[in-house]
Amino acid sequence: MERKSLFKSLAVIGLSGLVLAACGNGSDNSGSNGSGESEQVLNWTTTSELPTMDTTMVTDTVSFDMMNNVNEGLYRQNAEGKYEAGVLDGEPEISEDGSVYTYKIKEDATWSNGDSVTANDFVYAWQRLVDPDTAAPYSYLADGIIQNATKIIAGEMEPSELGAVAVDEKTLEVTYAKPVPYLEGLLSMAPFYPLNQAFVEEQGDSYATNSDTVLYNGPFALSGWDGTNLNWSLVKNDSYWDADNVQLDTVKYQVLKETSTALNLFDSGEIDYTTVSGEYVAAREGDPNMDNAPESTVFYIKMNQERNGEETPLANTNIRRGIAQAIDKQSFADQVLQNGSLPADYLVPEGLASNPSTDGDFREDSTEGTGFVDYDVEAAQEAFNAGLEELGTDSITLELLVDDTENAKRSAEYIQGQLQTNLPGLQVQIVSVPFKNRVAADNSQDYDLQIAGWGADYADPINYLELFVTDGNNNNSGYSNEEYDALIQAASDETEDLDKRWSDLVDAETLILEEAGIAPLYQRYGAYLEQPTVEGVVHHQVGASTSFKWASKTAAE
Repeated sequence: MERKSLFKSLAVIGLSGLVLAACGNGSDNSGSNGSGESEQVLNWTTTSELPTMDTTMVTDTVSFDMMNNVNEGLYRQNAEGKYEAGVLDGEPEISEDGSVYTYKIKEDATWSNGDSVTANDFVYAWQRLVDPDTAAPYSYLADGIIQNATKIIAGEMEPSELGAVAVDEKTLEVTYAKPVPYLEGLLSMAPFYPLNQAFVEEQGDSYATNSDTVLYNGPFALSGWDGTNLNWSLVKNDSYWDADNVQLDTVKYQVLKETSTALNLFDSGEIDYTTVSGEYVAAREGDPNMDNAPESTVFYIKMNQERNGEETPLANTNIRRGIAQAIDKQSFADQVLQNGSLPADYLVPEGLASNPSTDGDFREDSTEGTGFVDYDVEAAQEAFNAGLEELGTDSITLELLVDDTENAKRSAEYIQGQLQTNLPGLQVQIVSVPFKNRVAADNSQDYDLQIAGWGADYADPINYLELFVTDGNNNNSGYSNEEYDALIQAASDETEDLDKRWSDLVDAETLILEEAGIAPLYQRYGAYLEQPTVEGVVHHQVGASTSFKWASKTAAE
């Protein structure tokens, strides 16, 4: 087998984002900014509340999106989906053995309060990320990557011993434990953004709980968010080093959970963008304002094996297999979602990453395990009945936790119907809660079944597969398998033989599907409406989904 260095292979590094512009009819929402020039204002929507602005503690897509627009790390994803320098000044210097990187911070990189962005801002943020007292969900991103991170996370070393040092105010030196094929993508993520230590410590427990308790160093600043409300704004940050190239003055956000309401507001010109799903997609067929964006996001049912310290029926493999095979995912995609989403019998999405030798998609290589979660009512009933017998019962009742949006409720009702119809002896009770509450329930592992999803932070299969290692920060389901853990660890440690690494990742996905550790549902495609006056909004396939840095608003024709 040919050996290849990670530094020499680009096969697992990056998919291009898509720059999508809609065309058609719309209305002009621009006004005057007081200088005689037209004010650039977008009216945007999302379907969920904004849970947090703490870049160390973030786990959800809405927060990642906001952070991507109001903050900036060493790198950011550009309009073409490639990684470019953020606050980094030029290329880093790399030691001869490839382990030490020296990063220079832009002299004109500043915080919204006027403070300079310094190397210590990164050191402080990264130490906070790996500090076990912080219990950051994304601390695993640094685990085994930055020198000493593993021992610090385990409580065996102090955070101050992390391999990240401020040589001077604008020079950051980082020692890596191994080569990383997706390093630039990793460092563009919110958990690796800088933090102004003095400000964070001054805010104390109030830090990042509203828009006034956060500092910003990106293209925009957050305004009008009180921590729970359904409206907020992104306002151009004049302190941003590249502010001259930011054309928008404001992006006004509102949370709209009912698609019908959003469509009415779009048609009246009161909003510039909204997602569309279900029967509304078919109803809008042919609308020139509608487009569709492929995403590296896979949705699945998480099946919690331990709740409140007690084993649940979902600890039984046959019960999980029954659930995983009892749902007609093709009909779900065609009849409920209706937005181009693909039925999924997998965890790692189609189109994410390529084989280092053949350049084939991961999905072409990882097919053996999918038969265990394919839709098959007869197999589902056989497994479920075997599980009931093993549990010594003839019926079980499970809660299905979902968001309180219109689309989530429709999905839940479909899944409830499929499971109760195809698995006699199973009762499913839908629990619909606000997004923030679902995240909290997931973090505390207080659920039975949960419709959850994962979008790519960087373009590598391990970004999905490492989610379910034993006691992983994002596992929260009780799934545990020593062989699976060993495969993920081997893939994480391998830096030369990329074919072996790829094989380990394929085997890991096969194993978790064979055990029905999750019940895959679909890979999302996002149908949306966007006014023709909107230009340059970037919809990324990997990482944060939306960037407004290059966006603008034109006058209606």
